[in-house]
Amino acid sequence: MALSIGEKAPDFQLTTLGANGPELVKLSDHIGQSNIVLLFVPMAFTGVCTQEFCSVTSELAEYENLNAKVLGISGDNPFAQKAWADKEGIGLTLLSDYEHAVAKAYGVAYDSFLPEKNLTMGGVPKRSAFIVARDGTIAYAESSDNPGQLPDFAAIKAKLGELG
Repeated sequence: MALSIGEKAPDFQLTTLGANGPELVKLSDHIGQSNIVLLFVPMAFTGVCTQEFCSVTSELAEYENLNAKVLGISGDNPFAQKAWADKEGIGLTLLSDYEHAVAKAYGVAYDSFLPEKNLTMGGVPKRSAFIVARDGTIAYAESSDNPGQLPDFAAIKAKLGELG
């Protein structure tokens, strides 16, 4: 079950591929600086995930104006994420949860991803969105078992507006 509003956000350290190669991003390094929007997606190079992250990329200035940093998380390796971002023009920081530990800690890992399509991989993150407030608690939580259902970005932005 996904984390609930008011719970302390589990800290994590994940890899991104920066200009100088792999870099570690630790959630706790960003706590207190701004609100943090964590967007979990199942897989790079898929239609709905690409649509979501391209849309968010086009609105990054709006998130910054709402005092929020947006981080995208998938189970793909950082080199695949970088190739995806370069191909599609994705501009948010992508974090590799290759071992699915963060998806599990946030309660959003599938036991078996799309078994009806013979994709029986466990641990793949469900399409989910969390806001981690500056005090390190979950201020917004949304997760869907349907990988085609996008988060409610209007509700996310409204909550960010309340948090300031």
